[in-house]
Amino acid sequence: MISKKKHSFPLHLSEEAWREKLDAETYRILRQKGTEFPHSGKYNLNFEDGIYSCAGCGSELFNADSKFDSHCGWPAFDKAIPEKVTYELDKSFGMLRTEILCSFCGGHLGHVFDDGPTDTGKRYCVNSLSLKFDKDKTVE
Repeated sequence: MISKKKHSFPLHLSEEAWREKLDAETYRILRQKGTEFPHSGKYNLNFEDGIYSCAGCGSELFNADSKFDSHCGWPAFDKAIPEKVTYELDKSFGMLRTEILCSFCGGHLGHVFDDGPTDTGKRYCVNSLSLKFDKDKTVE
């Protein structure tokens, strides 16, 4: 469900603490709602089994079995792990989009669109830098 209000997230760190925890580019993506260049992310064409977690806090977000090649230049998933992603209306750059955030730390992940090719009809377009991948984990 898309929210028009700003959320409160369980993990609260100061911006100074986030800057110390994250490298500059990951900070720009997660904390300043940045976007990496298309086709530049290390997970764009990764199709190994495993779990994608938030690069900021480690919260598990996407199971690899929901990932697909959307040819958009960013990792794409057709669904998130339930209750792990928060949705907010994004009116930036003169567009109406649905921003996706980590439900634990509030880190910016990317956006979700209603043009996915699977039965969910969703395409979660996610910045690789907002993710960590663990090929030894799976979610049932």
